[in-house]
Amino acid sequence: MYNRVKHLHGLCLLLLPMFAFSISSCENDLNKVKEIASNEVGIIVEPTTGVDLIMSDSAKVQLHLTAPLLLQYQTKKPYKVAPKGIRIVFYDKVTQKESGNIVADTGILHEDDKLYEFHKNVVATNAKGETYKSEELFWNAGTKKVYSHKNVEVTMNGGNIMNGDNFESDDKFLHPTLRNSKGIFHVDENATQ
Repeated sequence: MYNRVKHLHGLCLLLLPMFAFSISSCENDLNKVKEIASNEVGIIVEPTTGVDLIMSDSAKVQLHLTAPLLLQYQTKKPYKVAPKGIRIVFYDKVTQKESGNIVADTGILHEDDKLYEFHKNVVATNAKGETYKSEELFWNAGTKKVYSHKNVEVTMNGGNIMNGDNFESDDKFLHPTLRNSKGIFHVDENATQ
């Protein structure tokens, strides 16, 4: 009888975090997060609020990550989810000035793979002030590449706008490539006369 109670108690402790996570409500669309979580067994969630993380190398700031909430999942491949928004600011190694940023409603960080996922209302800005908008963006910190397989809208300096899919660039957003692109370009007719 004692073993049954102990087993039932252990099962309740294991399922309690999963139950608490499933009944909590968020403003963001977390279907992808729930899908990942439902495929995992034995998940332990560690919530952290008010995340303010600065990453540096040789006393030089590389990036600044902020998120109101970060959930850490301990699985075979640990990952973290920022379900209430995420912001990453990149810094130039030499000047230490902001070189760009990425903001999204939801972020998923796969630290082992050095892969960051951004979902819903993703807006990225580079040092030139150009803006990239999409519903999904991936940043591979290992290869220093950003990419998306969904539509991306690029607003360039001067107001020119490019749209396309299968977007790829370096992580500074300075050398972008868009497939199936189309755009709206403003032409100054007086400049040619």
